[in-house]
Amino acid sequence: MDYFDLNLNLSSEDIALREAASKFAREVMRPVSVKLDKMTPDEAYAAESPFWDFMRKAYELGYHKLPYPEDFGGPGLTPLQIQIVMEELAWGSFGLTLALNTSLDAAVAMGGTEDHIKEFTIPYCKCTDGGYIGCWAITEPDHGSDTLAVGYPCFRDPSIGAQCRARRDGNDYVINGQKSAWVSNGPLANHILLMCQIDSSMGHAGGGIFIFNADLPGISKGKPVDKVGARDLCQGEVFFDNVRVSKDYLIVAPDNYEAALEAHLCITLPMVGTWANGLARAAFDEALTYARERVQGGKRLIEHSSVQNKLFDMFRKLEASRQICRAAFVYNWSFPTNPEKRLIEYAMAAKTFGTQTALEVTSDAIQILGGNGITKEYAVEKFFRDARTTLICDGSNDTISVVGGNKVARTYPRRL
Repeated sequence: MDYFDLNLNLSSEDIALREAASKFAREVMRPVSVKLDKMTPDEAYAAESPFWDFMRKAYELGYHKLPYPEDFGGPGLTPLQIQIVMEELAWGSFGLTLALNTSLDAAVAMGGTEDHIKEFTIPYCKCTDGGYIGCWAITEPDHGSDTLAVGYPCFRDPSIGAQCRARRDGNDYVINGQKSAWVSNGPLANHILLMCQIDSSMGHAGGGIFIFNADLPGISKGKPVDKVGARDLCQGEVFFDNVRVSKDYLIVAPDNYEAALEAHLCITLPMVGTWANGLARAAFDEALTYARERVQGGKRLIEHSSVQNKLFDMFRKLEASRQICRAAFVYNWSFPTNPEKRLIEYAMAAKTFGTQTALEVTSDAIQILGGNGITKEYAVEKFFRDARTTLICDGSNDTISVVGGNKVARTYPRRL
């Protein structure tokens, strides 16, 4: 459905991009997402799965390379245009939108060289068949959101050892260990962006960022994990057994790791909030449509004041979520060459607010549908399960809130 937009300066190009993305989300993404949700993980990502049809269509239209400049083969969109398109895609499917955007952008954003860009980024942008897939591997079986706790005391605690480590050996690094089942696209990826510990004396802050092919000797992958929500997003473990990677594929060394990771989170967290907002909108649409058709107590649900109140509550949450997610997204994405200007506290606020809003709005949508809302016949049941996963995606909201609060407490001036 069409939405009001409080931005009066949207251009005809902005609106055209939104409409095209909305059409793709409605006609392609939503139907595939529903099909994948009903499959086992092995079925969902088998060669004959509709997942691959979706990927081919999305790559043909260039939705996998939204953030990239024209110099790299991307569309060269503005930060606002990227945010608008991503919200529309996530209306179709949160999980599939994440699958499209778990790419190798960090090779550029985190200081990748011209050689890295030529070897990884440009071929990714030129891909049109869905076959070039990247993953971002950071969390470990014993280390989840704490690996993202930049600026927090535990991040530099040398007593906290990692499960995936790299040691220098001549001109190579030798990598051993495991990344957890939450590596998005992990079982499918043919390229890996890896965060792992290099200097254990610095704790998690002693990490490094590598980029390399996923077919190197010693790399193996687990099966796609079976989840309650976001079942259309393939996630699984990645194992490293004496994997040799040239030092040339180290993008960020320990001395700059914490700053680089913070810069990356400033980009990714508002993105998750934006996707969650699209998901919440999908649930709102379903509830509104149902309320206009369902008759209870002799009149349509939409005519009951209690339902009107609930719909308005959902609406105001959605619009508030869009504003903070869009503002944080556009601001932090506006400094591609000056990442130190990005503000992680706004990124964290956008992610936590957007995902919490998605959970509340999808829950309210179920309430409006009543018993039908908890059946698999209606989409809101799926939306609720998907929304529940967003509070953990890219860092648990509990941990992010603690880290964000620490940042605010340390950096914000006091009023006298």
